[in-house]
Formats: sequence, structure tokens, C-alpha cells
Amino acid sequence: MPVNDHIRNKVSQLPHKPGVYLMKDRFGTVIYVGKARDLRRRVSQYFHPSRRHSWDLKLLALIDAIHDFDTHNVKSEADALLLEGKLIKEFKPRYNVSFRDDKRFLLLKINLRDPIPRFTLTRIKQDDDCRYFGPFASSGAIRRTLTNVRKKFSLRGCRPLTPTEQDYKHCLYAHIKCCTAPCIGNVTRDDYLKQVEAACEFLDGQSKEMESELEEQMKKAAAKLDFEQAAELRDMLADLRSSTKKRGRYDRLPPKLPVAIKPNEDLIELANELKLDQPPSRIEGFDISNISGTFAVASMVSFKDGRPDRSSYRRFRMKSVVGQDDFACMAETVRRRYSRLKKEAEAKESSPARETEETEEETSTPVPESVPSNMPKLILIDGGKGQLSAALAELKKLGLARIPIIGLAKEFEEIYLPNESIPLRLSHHSGALKLLQRVRDESHRFANTYNAQLRLKKISESLLDEFPGMGTTRKTALLKHFGSVQKLKLASVDEIATVPGFGGKTSEKLKAFLVARTALPPGQNTSAD
Repeated sequence: MPVNDHIRNKVSQLPHKPGVYLMKDRFGTVIYVGKARDLRRRVSQYFHPSRRHSWDLKLLALIDAIHDFDTHNVKSEADALLLEGKLIKEFKPRYNVSFRDDKRFLLLKINLRDPIPRFTLTRIKQDDDCRYFGPFASSGAIRRTLTNVRKKFSLRGCRPLTPTEQDYKHCLYAHIKCCTAPCIGNVTRDDYLKQVEAACEFLDGQSKEMESELEEQMKKAAAKLDFEQAAELRDMLADLRSSTKKRGRYDRLPPKLPVAIKPNEDLIELANELKLDQPPSRIEGFDISNISGTFAVASMVSFKDGRPDRSSYRRFRMKSVVGQDDFACMAETVRRRYSRLKKEAEAKESSPARETEETEEETSTPVPESVPSNMPKLILIDGGKGQLSAALAELKKLGLARIPIIGLAKEFEEIYLPNESIPLRLSHHSGALKLLQRVRDESHRFANTYNAQLRLKKISESLLDEFPGMGTTRKTALLKHFGSVQKLKLASVDEIATVPGFGGKTSEKLKAFLVARTALPPGQNTSAD
């Protein structure tokens, strides 16, 4: 496919700066995410005539599918790598292989509430009042930098939560003077915390002094023709600059969800196919997500004028459904969603202004039942007849059966209509079907994301992974016995000792560990203002 004028103009306006680019097909779906040190040079390579003669069939297929692209500028190549990984996990493009798993970049973590705080590496940032640094694009660089930070600020690197004299006997860090050994009282906890705070400031970017020292030592080694030492110092300097460089924060993804090229035309076509009075300006899509009956959740996404309206998205955790029952889950979700909207509409109708208006202008003619204005113009259910029937039954109970509702089954992309035994099949090239697929896929993604968040919270909500010697078997036994980490925190030492794999000493250490994690940070006052 020749390069169109739209793509050619966009490429000519790209800056020579680092960033990420998102290749999209003609339906607006992201099919590839890449990073670049120079956006214009990298993106223009895809549309060079020589690429048409490439032996790589996957690359040729990607180039043929590109209809448009988006770019986002960042400050550095490392930032581009971090954002690229986040975008790939969000959109899961068809032509990307790397970063599609759930593995994340490394973070540095320290808990100042520990008796003797220490830096640890983690990949998950939790809401636990700990300090986090990163993420870091190079795991090797941050590991080597952490080693140098421990040496520079005399910090411990041992694993025990509260090191004792017995640990000190076998501790190389203290014997080679890399640690001030607070475990045996060489320094007070307050003095040790000052060392930790200095290290935190260093990781926050206050590292110019050390950079200057390393650079000076490197030049001296090179002047003495000690090139091996100079190369080692050069690598240390590069790792330091890489680890302490300010990173962009991408907690909220910059790109909007990909949309159709011509959403208005798709809406008109959809209205014609479904025989609607007018194009559905607002579509709400529902999907259910659960794994073997656990963490049963539902999602509701909203599309306004054919485009995602993320501020109106809603998610539901099932309250009345027991076990794995998608029909019951769909019924509960629809009931909760539209009973709430109906109450809001009724409250608005019964406002004082409305009552006054009706008093002044009374009429004996009955007003026909109409759909409230805050209701969607079309409801899309992810599923076939069963899910559609369950949702329709709830709408009838609420007196909202006049809202158009359909079901979209995945296997053959069949559209199920109320009171119709034969499903509607549209061409796979139809813009109307593509619009419904985007709504369905977005509701599916949103539901799965919420389910994954709950599962991740259940697995990693605990601090047990940080307890020295805590393996999967022990962690599972504790959670199975107490149900949650919150209940475990309330348990006594004797109660913890009843769990298989925990003796008297281990249970005492675990209790001390949990108490330290729930204690207030140093200097924080518990009294009310």
C-alpha cells in the first residue's frame, strides 16, 4: 500500500527527539508500539521504499496494516523504554512480542518503620507508606548502583528484619567496614536513619559530588595508563548517572484509547443495521470477568459519539452472586447500574422547580412512558442469548424495556436482538461491526484489568514476601489459616505458632515483623490536633 499524504505530512512534522510511536490500523486499533531515540528518523524508516523488499514477512504485514500513527515525546531514551513497556501492557498490540507479560521494571524500596531499615528491590509499588525509587530501565545498572550506595553510606545488606549479635558474627558487611553495624549498637538507630536519609537524597538526584569524584579518579587512572581501572570507573559513573537521572512519571497513560477513523459514519451505519430511530450517541457496554467463581466482577464502559468516554466507566464487584454464574452476574450488574440512573432521573424530575411547573400547567392527558434522558441510546452485552435475556429481564422490571439492547457473541461475531431467534451477521469489514467490537473489547479489557488488580492485591497485599525465609508454602498456609494479612496482624504469637511450619522463635520473629510494619514512621505523632 503506498504511503498516503496524511502519513507523509505527519512524518515530516515529527521532531528529532526521543519518544514512543503507536502504529494503528484503519479501525484505529494499536497494532504496534515502539520506542525511538530519534522519532522522525525511526518512524520514517517504516515508509521507505526499500522496506517493501524486506525478507521479513512479519514486518511487511505490519507495514501493510499501518493506516495512521501517534507519537509521544519524552525526555530521554530510558524514559521511552519505560513508557513503551507500559503502553504495550495496556494495549497488547498484535505485532509486539516483548513486554506483553506481567513483568515490570525494578524499583528500590525502603521502609523507614523497620527497626533497622534496608534497601530492597521490588517490581510492585504498593500503598504501604514505604519510599520507592524508580522504575529503572536497566536492572544491572541499579543493582550495581545499590552496591555502591551501600558502601558509600555504610548501610547494611543483610536480610534479617532485626539483625542480632549472632548475625553480626557471620556478617561480612560489618567486618570489612561496609556497614556501621547498628545491630550491635555501634551506632544508634537515629544516627543510622541519618545515613539512610542521606542515601535517599542521593537516589533522588543529589549525586553530583560522587559523580565528580568518580570522573576525577577515572581521569587519574587513565593518565597513569591504568586503563582497566579507568574502564571500571567509567562503567560505575555511567551506572550512577543512569540510576539517579530524573524519570518521567506515567501513572496515567498519555494516549487516548484508539478510535475509528470515521466514527460518525460507523454510528449511522449501526443505526441502519439495527433499525434504530437515530444513531446511538451514547453506547454502554457490559462484560463479566471471573476465574472459577473467584473475584467475580463486571465492567461498564461508555462510548460517546463513537469515542470512549473514560470518565463514565464503572466497575462492579458482585454482592449477591455465589459461585460462577455469568447470567446472574450480568443481571445484578444491569440492575445496579440502571436502578441508580433511574433514581437519579426521578430525583431530578421531582425537584421543586419541576413541581411548581406541573402545578401551574396541569393537564388531564396522560404522559406516555419515556426513557429518561440520562439513559444510554444503546446497551451492548458481551455474550449471547443467555446474557442478553438476563439483562433484558432486569430492564423490564425497571420499566426500561424501551432502551435498545443487543448481545455480541465472540465466536462468530453474531449480534443477538431481543425476541429474535436468528442472530444478525454483519460483514467483518462493516464499520458498524467494528464499532461494536471496540465497545466489546474495551469492556472486556476493563473487566479483566479490575479482576487482575483484585487478584494481585490478594497475592501481594501482604508484606509476607519481605519476611526473611518466607516461601510460597508458608505464605499460603498463613493466608489459608487467617484469611488475610489484616487478621494475621491481630493474631497472637501462640496463634501463629499453630500454623504448620512456624515454631516458637519463627512466630515471635513474624509477630515482631508485623508490628514493625504497622508502627508509625519515626517522628509521627499519634495525638490528634
